[in-house]
Amino acid sequence: MIKLFVGLGNPGPEYESTRHNAGFWWLDEVARELKAPLVMDKSYYGMVARTSVNGQSVWLLKPQTFMNLCGKSVAALARFFKISPQEILVAHDELDIVPGEAKLKLGGSHAGHNGLRDIHAQLGTDDYWRLRLGVGHPGIKSEVIHWVLKKPSLDHRIAIDQSIDRAVKALPHFLSGDMDKATMLIHTSKPPRPKVPKPETPAL
Repeated sequence: MIKLFVGLGNPGPEYESTRHNAGFWWLDEVARELKAPLVMDKSYYGMVARTSVNGQSVWLLKPQTFMNLCGKSVAALARFFKISPQEILVAHDELDIVPGEAKLKLGGSHAGHNGLRDIHAQLGTDDYWRLRLGVGHPGIKSEVIHWVLKKPSLDHRIAIDQSIDRAVKALPHFLSGDMDKATMLIHTSKPPRPKVPKPETPAL
């Protein structure tokens, strides 16, 4: 099961509504769902909540270190409470996925994401779960930094919020350790289209 839920973003009001903070948006919804208010804890360099689900402690964490140093926050909490990498889920913005889509994966490359890069380094492994919240790509590599630090368009924000809602609905599966069911729920973004009945051929 997942024991530590992490949302990535940058602290401060100027970053609050930017694409890079999609992980924060998701974690705020999780905190609401679990009725676990986040409070600043300097020992873990972040906003932390602790709750209990079926007798098992669960932590929520929003690192307040800025994105490229967030691994320090994640590793500090995980080490202190002896949480293994496979019990950690990190939610973050993902350029290679369109707004409205989200993907769940265990392990793999950081793909240039500075937050994941630092978590890899601080945990000493890539073997943790990621919830990749699609924010889309500007189409030009040199524009990526400006893109993630800007607010999404209203249409994109609505689509991102829909993917966040879907991923929050997977919480019971995260907490029971049924990652296959969580994956199925998160990856199914559109209801199947109803089949259009074929027009009847008129009798000759």
